[in-house]
Amino acid sequence: MPLTTPFQARLAPLNQTGIWKHWSGYLVAPQYQPSLNAEYFAIRNAVSLLDTSPLFKLRFSGQDAPRLLSHALVRNIDDCDVGRAQYTCWCDARGFVLQDGVVLHVAPGEYQLTAAEPTLHYFRALAREMKLADATIEDISSEFGILALSGPHAHHVLAQLTDAANSLPYFGVMQTEIARCEVTVSRTGYTGDLGYELWVRSADALTLWDALMAAGRGFNITPIGTTALKMSRVEAGLLLMGTDFHSSRFAWVDAQRETPHELGWGWMFRRLGQDDRDFIGRRAIEAEINERTSRWKTVGIAVDPYDYERVYAEAGIIAPRHELYSESTMSIYRRGAKEWDYAGYGSSFLASPILRKPIALAKLPLDLAKRGTEVDLEIPVIRQPKNVLARVEPVPFFNPPRKTAPVDEGVNR
Repeated sequence: MPLTTPFQARLAPLNQTGIWKHWSGYLVAPQYQPSLNAEYFAIRNAVSLLDTSPLFKLRFSGQDAPRLLSHALVRNIDDCDVGRAQYTCWCDARGFVLQDGVVLHVAPGEYQLTAAEPTLHYFRALAREMKLADATIEDISSEFGILALSGPHAHHVLAQLTDAANSLPYFGVMQTEIARCEVTVSRTGYTGDLGYELWVRSADALTLWDALMAAGRGFNITPIGTTALKMSRVEAGLLLMGTDFHSSRFAWVDAQRETPHELGWGWMFRRLGQDDRDFIGRRAIEAEINERTSRWKTVGIAVDPYDYERVYAEAGIIAPRHELYSESTMSIYRRGAKEWDYAGYGSSFLASPILRKPIALAKLPLDLAKRGTEVDLEIPVIRQPKNVLARVEPVPFFNPPRKTAPVDEGVNR
């Protein structure tokens, strides 16, 4: 039997489509309404509410917890003070990515981490290998539900329930009380918009849900499914494990593995010269940087809208633009070659409703990964491969100031 999240009693009556999928063994809805765009635009124009409880959740505590995380994670956990969160990843000894996740420093010596795949045994084995006497790692996945509140009015909804969020900075974390329930709030999210993630004890989950829905009634708060979330994350340039990259742990060959630099996460190492930690994969990552051995880079590409229309018009049909999201491999070729010269591939494709053009996340060799470079993207038109012009663009494609701005500076922009 599939599991259900602590919010299922509220979500089930909302599912007008009747469609459920599995996420880490839990039932989740890809969308609740017949109109997918109605959910998508709630993220961009109003406020959305998403159940992300199926994420795996770990608690690290004890005096040796910082030492464990310092050795495991590529970003320096010492830079993540109490009341802060950090997006990071962890690698194998050869510098290939195992997983990514968000760490919350909720109290002195106590951290909470979310990840897409089970990772409890990995961290426990590492603690034993390091012979850490005071490092406790607990799986708290079933103890908490998590809701993601996103959109330009997300703060207006939250501000009706607690004043504490008024001073919460981007990637800040706080403990507060909402409807007499203890809640951990972080200003984080996966939509590339103004957003908060709220952790609540499973027993209090429905109380929190009801409070948020009541507070958001005047702002058109809309429960959304996972597809609208995935559409927004492509615009934000945020990668999805299992689609845009895979864990090195389950790869057969190195062509299936990727380094942080190849995933576009080189920014995680900007202060590496001032960081003397011996984290897992450091030697391989430093060698990649110094010897410039990255095989490719993950970039954004935007399809030329006129060329996109052309290939469909030549086939006698209208180019699809409405609610088009795909997680499939799409070949990319060097433009101008006499014969199709394979260069890379797209992994996530979206006809962006807000940008009004098709965009994709792609893997390209370094000589093609520069802004403005033209390539050919292969798309299926009536089951035939057709090439369309695409250009490399920086990600995020969509990056509103409200995502990171202090709330007193007008987060609605």
